[in-house]
Amino acid sequence: MLLIHCPYCGENRSELEFRWAGEAHIARPDTISAISDEEFAEYFFMRDNTKGIAWERWRHIHGCGRFFNAIRDTVSDKFLLTYKAGLPRQPVPGAEAVAEPSVASVVEGGAA
Repeated sequence: MLLIHCPYCGENRSELEFRWAGEAHIARPDTISAISDEEFAEYFFMRDNTKGIAWERWRHIHGCGRFFNAIRDTVSDKFLLTYKAGLPRQPVPGAEAVAEPSVASVVEGGAA
């Protein structure tokens, strides 16, 4: 069983209490009505499908019900960090000590 830390409740809880809610830190248009259909499709449908380190939104639906952000390795399914929604994108814990090019490129060139 996978345990996920809720940054609001302050507890590690079963994965069954949580739901994945998509990619985190998506740049949303200021005025949806002012963008083209192509720009809307890009914003609404197109997401990174990262193999490796990913910034994601999660919701503690069977707990506090709040959304939060997580840094998760999609290969190992390991949660590296969870943090409250509304905070800026957090760096990968220990990334400066890791020499793997895949992690370094995600941290330096990842989406906002």
